[in-house]
Amino acid sequence: QVKLVESGGGSVRAGGSLRLSCAAFAAYSGHCMAWFRQGAGKERAGVASLYSAVITFVARSVKGRFTISKENAKNTLFLQMNDLKPEDTAMYYCAADRACLVYGAVVSGIAFPDCTTLDACGQGTLVTVSS
Repeated sequence: QVKLVESGGGSVRAGGSLRLSCAAFAAYSGHCMAWFRQGAGKERAGVASLYSAVITFVARSVKGRFTISKENAKNTLFLQMNDLKPEDTAMYYCAADRACLVYGAVVSGIAFPDCTTLDACGQGTLVTVSS
């Protein structure tokens, strides 16, 4: 199984920006991809998803601030995060899922599937936003 590896997290002040990367994306070209996050004491929450390599959806809580994209040449999935807020503080993960449950979770806002039910999840990258 090819591992997904996230990077790009860090500490920023409110209003700042970060771009997260998820490497090894090409190994899952036939899958739906998603970014999800989990804050301390909170449930997993879908943030953004890529369906069929071209259709994107961003959760309402981050719409207008976050963008999901991919760059095939770099084998990388991205999450551009602008106008960050303290409530965005969380571990951010990317996930791959052939059944596209991850896309459905982001669209519907239901709890994000556990990684044991998905084809791959990364180890996560921490984002901390201070006020």
